[in-house]
Amino acid sequence: MKRTARTLGAVAAAALVMGGVAACAAEDGAAGGNGSSSDEAADMSQLDAALEEGGKITYWGWAPWTQEQVDAFEAEYPNVTVDFVNTTSAGDHNVKLQNAITAGNGAPDAVQLEYQSFPQFVLPGQLADLSALGMGELEDDFTASTWSQVSADGVLRGLPQDSGPMAMFYNARVFDEAGLDVPATWDDYLAAAAALKEDGSFITNDDGGYSGLGLGMIWQAGGQPFAAEGESVSIDLQDEGSQRWADMWTQLLQADELAMIPGGTEEWGKALSDGTIATVVAGGWFAGLLSGAAPEGAGDWRVAPMPTYDGGDPVSAEQGGSGQAVLEVSENKALAAAFLRWLNTSDTSVGIVMKSGGFPTTRAQLEDPAFLETESEYFGGQKVNEVLAAAAESVPAGWQYLPWQAYANSIYADTVGQVFLDGDEINDGLIAWQEENVAYGIDQGFSVNE
Repeated sequence: MKRTARTLGAVAAAALVMGGVAACAAEDGAAGGNGSSSDEAADMSQLDAALEEGGKITYWGWAPWTQEQVDAFEAEYPNVTVDFVNTTSAGDHNVKLQNAITAGNGAPDAVQLEYQSFPQFVLPGQLADLSALGMGELEDDFTASTWSQVSADGVLRGLPQDSGPMAMFYNARVFDEAGLDVPATWDDYLAAAAALKEDGSFITNDDGGYSGLGLGMIWQAGGQPFAAEGESVSIDLQDEGSQRWADMWTQLLQADELAMIPGGTEEWGKALSDGTIATVVAGGWFAGLLSGAAPEGAGDWRVAPMPTYDGGDPVSAEQGGSGQAVLEVSENKALAAAFLRWLNTSDTSVGIVMKSGGFPTTRAQLEDPAFLETESEYFGGQKVNEVLAAAAESVPAGWQYLPWQAYANSIYADTVGQVFLDGDEINDGLIAWQEENVAYGIDQGFSVNE
C-alpha cells in the first residue's frame, strides 16, 4: 500500500533555532536562589525558604493535567501564585518560548519542555543550573533514562515528569487465530509478519512519517547517532544500531508487510479494532491512546516487551515525554525550582499526571505494588504497568538528541519517509536525513562532523 499522506504521531513542528546560536552561546550564569553562585554549597533549603516567603511565578506548559496541578499546588501553598500560560502544543510552545527569550521580555520563570527540546535551550545557556539549588539530591527518585534527558555534562537543567518507555502492544486474538506465539525477537517478528500477511493482517503500521518511531527503534537497537559537546555536533546515522534497525525494518517494507494508514483517523482506529494492524511498538502512553482510538478492541490487546535482536534480556527505549526547567532569566529561581520539585515529586502532583494518562518517571510510583498490580480491563485483565515499569528500567544509557531536534523531526518524512513511498532501502533515507541535518547544523553556526 502506497500513499502520500503521513501517519500522525507526536507533534514534530520545527522549532525556531536562531542562526549562529552556537557561536554566541552564553556562559552559564548564576543559577542559585535569586542570584547565588553555583560555587556555593548547594542544598534544597533555599527552596524551602522560598516557599515559606511566597511570591509569584509564571509557568508555561501544554500538558492537559497542568491546571489541576497548579490548583493543587496553590491550595497547599496559598502564599504562592502560579500564573499558568497554556501554550497548547509542544511545537508552538518552543517557538513562543524562543521568541520571548530572544526579545528579552515576557519569558516565564518555569517551563515545560519535551526531552528532545532540552538541548536547544541548554546550549545557549537559557536554562538555570538546578544543581546549584541542591536538586541533584533527587536523582535516585527518578528513572535513570529520564534523569539523563534533563542533565548535561553533569549539570542538572530540569526535572523529569512523564515518559514513554517503549513496549510492543499486540492483538492477542489475531496471534491466537493465526497460531502464532508472541514475538520475542525481531526474527520472530519478521516471521510473524509474513504469516499474518497471508491472513490479511499487517504486523504494524508505519509509513515513515513519524520520527519518534524511527528514533526509538534506533535507540533500542543500540544506536547513538547524535552527540553534542558545546558547539561541536556529531551525526552518525550509519552507526551499528541505526543500520541494524534499518536493515530489519526494510525487510517489512519491501515485503509490503507494513500498513500505511493515517494515524489518528477513523480508518486507523478501525484497523486497530478489527485486527488489520496486529502490533504497535510505542511508548507507555499508547495504552491510553489505544483504548480511546479502538474501543471495540477491548479484551483483544496485550502488552509485551519489545522484541530483541539477540534473544537476551529485554531492551527498551524512550519515546516521548517531558520535564520542566527554570529559565536563567527568572528573577525568582528558587521559588520556580521549588514549584518544579513539587510538580515532579509530590504524590498529589504525580497522581494527577497518572490519572490523566501520563506515565510516571518516579521510582516511588513505578515500584508501588498498587500501581504494578492494577489489572486493565481493556487489556483483558493484564497487569500492564508491570510490563511498562520493567521497560522503563531497561533503556540503554547515553542517548542524546540534536540541539535542533524539532527541525530534524520536521524533515524526517521528506528524507527517511520518502523511501517508504518508493520501497527503497531505509538506510538510504537515513543517509539523506543525515546530509540534511549536517547542512542545517553548519548553517546555524555549529561545527558538525568536522
